Amino acid sequence: MSTLPQAPQTTTTPSMTTQSALTDSRLRVVLLLDVRSGAEERFLRAYDELCQQVASVPGHLSDQLCQSIEDPSKWLITSEWESAPPFLAWVDSAAHREMVKPMHGCVKDTRSLRFGILRETDHGTGPAANRGRLQPAPRIGDGVVRHALTFTVKPGSEKDVAAILANYASPESRVDDTTRLCRTSLFMSGNRVVRAVEVQGELMAALRHVSRQPEIREVEEAINPYLEEARDLDDPESAREFFMRAALTAVHHLSVKGAGHSSADIRRHALLYPVKEGCGMAVARLLARQDELAIGGEGAGGRKGRGKKGAPAVVTSTIFHHVDTVVRLVDITGSLDQDPALFAGVGGKRAAAMLSRLVEVGPGRELSDEAGLRRFLADCDMTPVTDRRAADY
Repeated sequence: MSTLPQAPQTTTTPSMTTQSALTDSRLRVVLLLDVRSGAEERFLRAYDELCQQVASVPGHLSDQLCQSIEDPSKWLITSEWESAPPFLAWVDSAAHREMVKPMHGCVKDTRSLRFGILRETDHGTGPAANRGRLQPAPRIGDGVVRHALTFTVKPGSEKDVAAILANYASPESRVDDTTRLCRTSLFMSGNRVVRAVEVQGELMAALRHVSRQPEIREVEEAINPYLEEARDLDDPESAREFFMRAALTAVHHLSVKGAGHSSADIRRHALLYPVKEGCGMAVARLLARQDELAIGGEGAGGRKGRGKKGAPAVVTSTIFHHVDTVVRLVDITGSLDQDPALFAGVGGKRAAAMLSRLVEVGPGRELSDEAGLRRFLADCDMTPVTDRRAADY
């Protein structure tokens, strides 16, 4: 499993922020649980059964169950994985959803945290050193957590759904003293909806805050009849199933600040790639590598010649992934057709050939040909529905 090189990190202007799950660094997953009183033994049985099943999952190394010595209702599950990609492949799968069902009735609340292992104390025991790589260096973040949801609506209802999603009263952006909503961007392609959110602070607190707002509940209720897969957000089990199916994980993010781009010149696009079955993670890896080169390579301007004043540029790129759904959210200067290779995420013939093998390329859309690449990019470009920043909330 190859490692994506980290983008150059510097304290000088322009500055780079980066996050990535697409490395071969070992992963520590922490799951905090609030177990219902009286359900402890049932929870233990469910955990033991889950352990037996997950032991055979590729990439899984170990797990541990802990109970608070201060509050017996608080439990902790930690697991270690060879890297994030096999964990994400498992957690996004239908098999995982079935495995964890017996636990649902035992817990009141859960919170999942994922960490790349950066340092490790070596007591001379040896085996840990052979289990995989450590994260080579700390990443420089920007204090913003990114998340997205995707779902499909019944064919023929697209215009009605777009109108509902575009015309809603925005909730209060301030969640608490440390958390606020920064931006919500919503796009459609055919009958598929993608909603991306940016949160400063605690993501789950922000999502719970939004879900409780009457104006948001009104919108969710209004689109329910149009959904291809029914849901009932008042039913915890139905809501949990929906969010597990719909969640898009931000597996890679890069942004550059201080490169002289005016906010008025920056446009946001969501690109939905037509991924072949079983190729989602490979597409995400390829696009992430290309963004590393375009945004973080050869200085803050990216590839040679693309850092010049007035040249089209990718300022921010976030890659969202779930199974075979890959969405690349990009903030760019210029228009998509000015540099289709850059904006499609294929900066050279080799990358174009690799992507061609991983996605469905329609007639007249050969990625090695600039005209075909433009048509492919136009197909991927989702239609914007609404884009609201904190000032709009």
